[in-house]
Amino acid sequence: MSPRVFLLIFVGGGLGSMLRHAVNQACAAWFGVNFPSGTLAVNVIGSLTMGLFAGWFAYRGDTQELRLFLTTGILGGFTTFSAFSLDTALLWERGQHTVAALYAGGSVAAGVIGVFAGLAVMRAWLA
Repeated sequence: MSPRVFLLIFVGGGLGSMLRHAVNQACAAWFGVNFPSGTLAVNVIGSLTMGLFAGWFAYRGDTQELRLFLTTGILGGFTTFSAFSLDTALLWERGQHTVAALYAGGSVAAGVIGVFAGLAVMRAWLA
């Protein structure tokens, strides 16, 4: 991959991260902080946007650089849940229903277990 592509992804990731923070701040102001409404909003918006982009690129083509800037860059900085959602949808659409379900369930379970494991290690290490 060319340095130009890495730069596009880098800039897109920064923009996506700034958007994520703005959504989190807005949701905290609107709905409070007792529920992770910002994360929920980011995941749903990111997944919807990934679907829109994937549909657009499937039918229109466009350039690889634009696809990487928008999906890997902006949406990658905004939320990786959108990539997870697209991967699950693609498996499902290919007729790999069991694999899609195992991937979705396994990803969520492993992610939550990973957070608990990381917390336990740091608590033990820093105690």
